[in-house]
Amino acid sequence: MPQSIDRAFAPDGPLAEHIAGFRRRPQQVELAEAIYRAIEGCEVLVAEAGTGTGKTFAYLVPALLAGGKVLVSTGTKTLQDQLFYRDLPAVRAALASGATASLLKGRANYVCLYRLRRTVGEARLPTREEAVQLQRIERFAGLTVTGDRADLAEVPEDAPAWQHATSTRENCLGQQCPDYGDCFVMRARRNALAADVVVVNHHLFFADVALRDEGIAELLPACNTVIFDEAHQLPETARAFFGERISTSQLVDLARDARLEMRSAGGASPELEALAQKLEKAARDLRLALGEPGARLAWSQASRLPGFGDAMAALVRATRDLGEPLAAQAERSEGLEACSRRTGEAHALLARLGEAAPSEEVRWVEVLAHAAQLHSTPLSSAELFRRQMLDHPRAWIFTSATLAVGEDFGHFTRELGLPGAAAKRWPSPYDFASQALLYVPRGLPADPNDPSFTEAVVEAARPVLEASGGRAFLLFTSLRALRRAHELLRGTLDYPLLVQGTGSRTELLERFRALGNAVLLGSQSFWEGVDVRGEALSVVVIDKLPFAPPDDPVLSARIESVRASGGNPFLELQLPHAVLQLKQGAGRLIRDETDRGVLVLCDPRLFSKAYGRQVLRSLPPMRLTREPEEVKRFFSAPRPRDGSG
Repeated sequence: MPQSIDRAFAPDGPLAEHIAGFRRRPQQVELAEAIYRAIEGCEVLVAEAGTGTGKTFAYLVPALLAGGKVLVSTGTKTLQDQLFYRDLPAVRAALASGATASLLKGRANYVCLYRLRRTVGEARLPTREEAVQLQRIERFAGLTVTGDRADLAEVPEDAPAWQHATSTRENCLGQQCPDYGDCFVMRARRNALAADVVVVNHHLFFADVALRDEGIAELLPACNTVIFDEAHQLPETARAFFGERISTSQLVDLARDARLEMRSAGGASPELEALAQKLEKAARDLRLALGEPGARLAWSQASRLPGFGDAMAALVRATRDLGEPLAAQAERSEGLEACSRRTGEAHALLARLGEAAPSEEVRWVEVLAHAAQLHSTPLSSAELFRRQMLDHPRAWIFTSATLAVGEDFGHFTRELGLPGAAAKRWPSPYDFASQALLYVPRGLPADPNDPSFTEAVVEAARPVLEASGGRAFLLFTSLRALRRAHELLRGTLDYPLLVQGTGSRTELLERFRALGNAVLLGSQSFWEGVDVRGEALSVVVIDKLPFAPPDDPVLSARIESVRASGGNPFLELQLPHAVLQLKQGAGRLIRDETDRGVLVLCDPRLFSKAYGRQVLRSLPPMRLTREPEEVKRFFSAPRPRDGSG
């Protein structure tokens, strides 16, 4: 082990000298050394690093010191930007590293000059607001170097205008595009090919793996080291990308693109216009046949809905009928050729989805507000992912704050096909015994599915909120429970009440921090990736253990698969998933060495079920109480002056 690792993290070393607030942590140094050894030996390392370990620096330092080409994949675009614009420059400067770096996102994040110009020329946007937004995007495209939509603050990232000014894998013309030489996506790829460190996100990584499987040129450059941060998200992301999916909104876009391309190629075709409209209507009819949004249905469930079978048959016919004239016109332009290819691929996939699924796949439907997604998902991504790891000898580093159940990494390594991988935990350096209290209220309904359970959770939380003076997250495992809690708390608190869905997550968090005594009600999107340090967040209430709904079509099929092979689906799938999710939610509480707070777990199964002990052992070592008076004493006690807890 080179002394440069130890030197980098020394109290008087380069990180301490260049980075404000840096403090040497033994866990961080040990983790960095383990990662360096894995990089040097082209090995696989699975590393759980508790909150506060400083895992970002622990992998960036050895990656830069070891040299070679490094690919870092993060869980979200937000974390990707934070890593590229903040953490990586800080470490490079501290180490005086000459390594070059590149940020690479999926193609939908970059302005597409071809689609932008075509839409501006067509001038048929549905609202004035979209037209104004498109004008702003057009001005931006003429000035920007990167074409990254995140750099245009004037147009929100979720604005409808972006779909007219960006491309997708399906509608990109590739090398046939007249703007290929000036393409922002290709410029980003060229930069990535030349860089020493490339920062991507999990979605882009797996999209590339899927494309490479189909024989398409490799999107991401070959590298010596792959580092996955927030690696707990990988199994689900991998399953999504190793499968197939198509949405009704894609088909509506395809119909619109076919009409536009025909016009721009030299004139409209009444026959093609009619067939494109027929496809658009068939796509919308399928969405209508599926009823209210928010459902995830197994294919067999969807098939029993009135009209679904007929709507699917009509959609298959519509793609076939549109495909024939498009194929005949394909030579007229690159755009028509692309529409012909897309229609053929859509028809083949829709026909395949209507057939019986292979035993290793599950077919299902997701019903969104304005669209439906049709999926074919593999039950396991393990073999598919392992195959990617074998194609080239390199180091693979998987790190997150939540990978193990207790000391057991078996669930994660099974999910990704990593048998025999070296795996180790580095606990958080925070003093949870003095900084935090775990409160499990008494008197809640024994069954968390009891209709009165959410009311009981709210009543159990009220005295805690009074003791803490607000400053709380209330995290729920379902939107229904969140809405019910909102009904019960609205107008009854002395503190500002913020609710998921009334603004973006970023806006709500900014208000929460600024108010200082708010109570925020959140569901899935607030369980992870949220960092609120200081006294503004002093309580995290979790309504129940986050078991995934067993009627979810993918989980249901995986449960049956494990059962059929003689395994125990509860112990192998459901419990580990719930524990890891719970650890993520609990991890919102203590984010700094000076934070103090109470974690309130309202699930009586922690004591009534045999597995409850295993769940509690997986949490940080907080003092456990069931007495509300102890919660009051915790908040009335003076804060330690030295900031140690």
